[in-house]
Amino acid sequence: MVMDFVVTYWGWLAAGLIMLVIELVAPFAFFLWLGISAFVTAVLVMVFPDSPWQLQALIFSVLSVISVLLSRRFLTGKKKESELPNLNRRANQYIGRTALLCESIENGMGKISIDDSRWQVAGPDLEKDSVVKIVGVDGAVLVVEAVK
Repeated sequence: MVMDFVVTYWGWLAAGLIMLVIELVAPFAFFLWLGISAFVTAVLVMVFPDSPWQLQALIFSVLSVISVLLSRRFLTGKKKESELPNLNRRANQYIGRTALLCESIENGMGKISIDDSRWQVAGPDLEKDSVVKIVGVDGAVLVVEAVK
């Protein structure tokens, strides 16, 4: 005796609700589209209540794939370039500026004072109070060269 498996619209509504709850707990922006596909499948099952479960599963699968692909294509746009690319990169904001050495550069390392902060610098050996230009950043160390 073969027993037919019956899926009602309540089952699809419950599946959609479960997927939306999963999306709230683990926001991947993936389960949202599966949940919406389950809700659309539930509406179709309400309209056509005698549809076999295989057709329902096929409809859900196709809707899921289409919705996920469309969301990836249209919702993940190109990243907009910031008007202030160095906003959270304080050291990079100093590139191009000049400063006086507050400690001489010996063995390639020294210190400067800029904007009420002391920064470690790397560059050629120079005496204290020499004018240097900041030409780069290496981690938290400013790379400098002598200004002539």
